Amino acid sequence: MSGIIFFGTQKLAEIRKFYQQEIGCQLWLEQADCVVLRHGNLLLGFCQRDQVDTNGIITFFFESREEVDACYAKFKSVALGEPLLNDKYQIYQFFATDPEGRKIEFQYFEHAVSEHLAGDELLATRRSVRRFLPTPISDDTMQQLWELCRFAPTSMNTQSYYFKVIKDRPTLAWLAGLRGSSSAPIENGPLAVAICSDASLTKRPEQDGCIAAYHFLLAARQLGLGTCWIAAMDRDDVKERLGIPADHYVATITPLGYPAKRNPRMPERKEADWFLRD
Repeated sequence: MSGIIFFGTQKLAEIRKFYQQEIGCQLWLEQADCVVLRHGNLLLGFCQRDQVDTNGIITFFFESREEVDACYAKFKSVALGEPLLNDKYQIYQFFATDPEGRKIEFQYFEHAVSEHLAGDELLATRRSVRRFLPTPISDDTMQQLWELCRFAPTSMNTQSYYFKVIKDRPTLAWLAGLRGSSSAPIENGPLAVAICSDASLTKRPEQDGCIAAYHFLLAARQLGLGTCWIAAMDRDDVKERLGIPADHYVATITPLGYPAKRNPRMPERKEADWFLRD
């Protein structure tokens, strides 16, 4: 279930243009004299009315101070002050106003926040993370992660996959040294997770394991955690060290933790049409 916040406006066309072209909102729904815009998981509705609604604050939050600073540079003429660190709430913020005087806030949380990403944003912003903060992951967050991961699809719903959490530092260091720079990130997080499938439960252990692994990567991103797919870890020495049966499949061993740097730059991507084949 989701929701929409509606505001009355006397300048529907101007307000729509401001939030779409200046803020970067997308059109979500258009109905007669109302328009609903989307920014991430925020739905804003504006309806042509005799009265203008200006109560409250419309807050847009971002994943870095740099993004807030970029917004300030863009909206400096209507800003109510420079971006500042709010010690009480541990946010980096500034305020501005829209064309009808509504108060808008642009902010960055200086701490991790609970899951909030819309589906398209989740898919478009997952990145490989190789450096992590020393911040431990709470038991509650780990439980949320397992809860999301249990919905990974498998061949004939065998649910053959499982996760092995690795916290022992000597073991993490050993795993990190197996493939040089390719496996080195395993040691950088507070823990790592081996994502495996039981070949006795499925005829498709590789597919089940890899689907579960990518489901895990997306679920971790949804919770603000970073991961990095480390390939070629389906090895006898790895299984022996971790106590994984020889006939089980190890899809990947990924480090897991809070990224040392949030919102890494998007690498170059081909246009969607490139991937289509006749």
